[in-house]
Amino acid sequence: MHRVVALVRPVQSTFELGIAAEVFGTPRAGVPRHYAFDVCTETPGPVPTTAGYAMSVPRGLAALATADTVLIPGWAPVDAPLSPRVRRALLRAHARGARLVTICSGVFALARTGLLDGRSATTHWARADQLRREFPAVRVEPDVLYVDHGDVATSAGAGAGIDLCLHLVRQDHGAAHAALVARHMVMPPHREGGQAQFAPPPAAPDALDGLLDWAAGRLGTALSVRELATHAGVSPRTLARRFTGQLGTSPGAWLLARRVTEARALLEDTDLPVEAIATRVGLTSAVNLRRRFRDQVGTTPGAYRRAFRTPS
Repeated sequence: MHRVVALVRPVQSTFELGIAAEVFGTPRAGVPRHYAFDVCTETPGPVPTTAGYAMSVPRGLAALATADTVLIPGWAPVDAPLSPRVRRALLRAHARGARLVTICSGVFALARTGLLDGRSATTHWARADQLRREFPAVRVEPDVLYVDHGDVATSAGAGAGIDLCLHLVRQDHGAAHAALVARHMVMPPHREGGQAQFAPPPAAPDALDGLLDWAAGRLGTALSVRELATHAGVSPRTLARRFTGQLGTSPGAWLLARRVTEARALLEDTDLPVEAIATRVGLTSAVNLRRRFRDQVGTTPGAYRRAFRTPS
């Protein structure tokens, strides 16, 4: 039986630990047991949690010596150091073939082992910049749900940890068994790791003398980069330099992103058909909106609306 051991620390997130326990440790009638689940900590005894109570964890780091999967369900605060004992235990587990998995902020602990250097990894979108700054050798992918390298795997926000854990079940025991577990959890059976995290669209400051606000009010027209430049009273080349210098992107890329952002808002807040939304944001057709939306968001407009529609 595959042994999954969660490494917890004070103050432990109950939700992120609960994800691992639910997928790997909960017996279910009619579902074959393929995993044995356990919890350990560096200093056995009471471990405070984010829910306000302490949980008793009797097992220490020796539990990692026989784990097939070591799971780090969050790491708070994220700048908490990795003790030499924990670092050695994680590296030894990895060296003998254990799979190391993190949920959300747990990636900060894994990054401190050096095992993510030169590799891609993800975390919650709100922590992605911090992860990139602190670990420049790690290729941070802020727009995906999870990244699996086989021997190490990382997930985005806590909810994406469910997707990663079900993905690992699928890798270990096939799609049918993973779907059975997901059905008992009343969860979608599969979300690809490359799907976007659905971070809220950033509010870009209008650093171009009102041009961005002017353009945002005309998204439903056939607005072009040349028209943006004309309104700003500069050449298209000068406008491109200003966009790159002040916003870090090109005028065309900004305009497309702004149109997709507006489409997201309309999908969330209205019942407009996709064709009407495409026209309203200047993407001309439902086919074009679907293509652009998938490129930018990683899913379809219909799936996005089902996930994020604001009730009337």
